[in-house]
Amino acid sequence: MKKKVRKTLFVLLFLVIGIFVIGLILAFLPSESRTHHVSVTTEEATALREDFKGPHEVFTTTDGEKLFLRRWNPDTLVPAKKDIAVLIFHGITAYSGPYDMAGKPISAGGYTTFGLDYRGHGLSGGNRGDNPGKDRWYADLAESVKYVKSLGFSKVVVLGHSLGVASAICVANAVPNDLAGLILLSGAYEGRKGVGQQQPTFFQKAKIIASSVFRPSYPAVEYYREGMTVTKDPLFNFRYTLRFVSMLNVKELRLPKDLNIPVLVGMGDKDELFTIEKARELYDLLPGNQKEFLVMKNTTHAKIPVESWQQCVEWLDRTFVK
Repeated sequence: MKKKVRKTLFVLLFLVIGIFVIGLILAFLPSESRTHHVSVTTEEATALREDFKGPHEVFTTTDGEKLFLRRWNPDTLVPAKKDIAVLIFHGITAYSGPYDMAGKPISAGGYTTFGLDYRGHGLSGGNRGDNPGKDRWYADLAESVKYVKSLGFSKVVVLGHSLGVASAICVANAVPNDLAGLILLSGAYEGRKGVGQQQPTFFQKAKIIASSVFRPSYPAVEYYREGMTVTKDPLFNFRYTLRFVSMLNVKELRLPKDLNIPVLVGMGDKDELFTIEKARELYDLLPGNQKEFLVMKNTTHAKIPVESWQQCVEWLDRTFVK
């Protein structure tokens, strides 16, 4: 009897050791990139941030990380708009730099505009493509709003694009009383069928899971979908940790039921990832009676023409400038 028990324990121990060794090998086995994109390191991002000469802000989070805010200032600041700021939350893989497309026309409309680089993105600090978890994600977003308010802007309108829509909903739950309004562009709870990030193979999934166990801060998940344009800009990021991509269940995100602030929902008529119908479903679920829906003409998911941004400025004017 004792021999059988010992044999069973030996077999189990052998299996555990075998699984451990296989997992360790998978976790450190190099992966072939489908995007062939090379991002900056954390150290390189820090150096670039310290050398950045354009208008910007840097603030330190409550856990000691430095986050970067790009800034677009109006040429002329009119009294009716001097207390209003627009804060942009960017999409997946991106950072605030490409949102010149928004910052320039919005600031030209008279509104001081900021663009946050999420932790681990762009010129912000932190492990690339990573976040410690959901609570820290919410805190970073909330602290960015509070920092902008500390600069003297009593009204902060958050503009979220793509993933930024989810970010905007998150921050509305974290600090609802600190928001004056929301602009939610190019986002929905459900994408077009057959379009989206390409699913990893079984072997790739095994490597991702192994990496999340043995080195959770390693960005083992590559963002890739057929037909996507891969920029060579090293401040973009196409690799993420499993804990980053799994920390939010986007389909469950909702604005607080008692939140009644102005909200503009916009979707491009040529968006390749989301349909106008799905954007309307998001719109219909928003609380309050101060919401509007905008179909942006000649607009794809990532390329939003100046005319669409000017429509956002017009909405800001009629909503906040009395």
